[in-house]
Amino acid sequence: MIYREAGQFKTSYVADQQIFPIRQDRLGMALILAFAYVVVPLIGNDYWFTAILIPFLILSLAALGLNILTGYAGQLSLGTAGFMAVGAFAAYNFMLRVPDMPFLLAFVLAGLTAALVGILFGLPSLRIKGFYLAVATLAAQFFIEWALIKFGWFTNYSPSGVIDAQTMVLLGIALDTPLEKYLLTLSIVTVLALAAKNLMRCGTGRAFMAIRDMDVAAEVIGIPMLKTKLLAFAISSFYCGIAGALYAYAYLGTVEPQAFDLTRSFQVLFMIIIGGMGSILGSFLGAAFITLLPILLNVLAHAWFGGAVRMAVLSNLELVIFGGLIIFFLAVEPHGLARLWQIAKEKLRLWPFPH
Repeated sequence: MIYREAGQFKTSYVADQQIFPIRQDRLGMALILAFAYVVVPLIGNDYWFTAILIPFLILSLAALGLNILTGYAGQLSLGTAGFMAVGAFAAYNFMLRVPDMPFLLAFVLAGLTAALVGILFGLPSLRIKGFYLAVATLAAQFFIEWALIKFGWFTNYSPSGVIDAQTMVLLGIALDTPLEKYLLTLSIVTVLALAAKNLMRCGTGRAFMAIRDMDVAAEVIGIPMLKTKLLAFAISSFYCGIAGALYAYAYLGTVEPQAFDLTRSFQVLFMIIIGGMGSILGSFLGAAFITLLPILLNVLAHAWFGGAVRMAVLSNLELVIFGGLIIFFLAVEPHGLARLWQIAKEKLRLWPFPH
């Protein structure tokens, strides 16, 4: 009875086309944002912000970028971490080489730089698709990592290849505490997530989904393949570039090219597979599953077993449980956790009546 549309009348096209047309969804989103912006800063501590919440938000943004490309546009990519690296090192160089560069503008320019690189490596999508395209984007992962190590200009000729992120200053205030970095990351992720939600509801998003479902039919009805596919790569890489900049500045503080290796690309890919491809919510659910569940398993294992089991055995046990849960969720619902939530919402619309 609590999730019904009865009595919610839409008297204009604006009301019918809003992001959350159901009142309960609007209220739920407002409560989530209020909890994230008000309650979490009050009850959280530096460990929560630094080790859990900030990496969760950043990886959610990276997963959102990949979901736009793979989940909505149907273009498989294994170069996500490479585009994150472009964003991180581009932001570093913009702030280093341009005097008085605002860090928010540097982040936007870093995202645009990653978008240009994404367009370059998205050109093969015009002739190949599927696993062949995944191999082509895998080349981007290796090439970007090699270029950042080979050419010292990108790291300001650091002997170790490690860069130290500059201090983020907003309106004369240095954002150097974990709470301030958390609020900054949360604000950027919120804005970009709402933008992605709107994008998928407009003509561009529908063109992406048409190409994903059947590219030949999409071309027949007049959707330009060249423009649409490259636009999907550009938007996806832009999101990944912003995520990479946040990873360097809000999370690590110091970063090296190896931080954005192939393992990171697979990690983000697993997030959208588990969370649900073609779903904005799935990007966050998948990131929560991959990021937060191992921490929960670690806490429970130490609480239950304590010193009775060796640390090496305990670590391997956590990996076994984690892998088993991944297989279980994919077997129960191959479309991801977002689909499970959608089914729950559909059942709530009928509860407590069977029909």
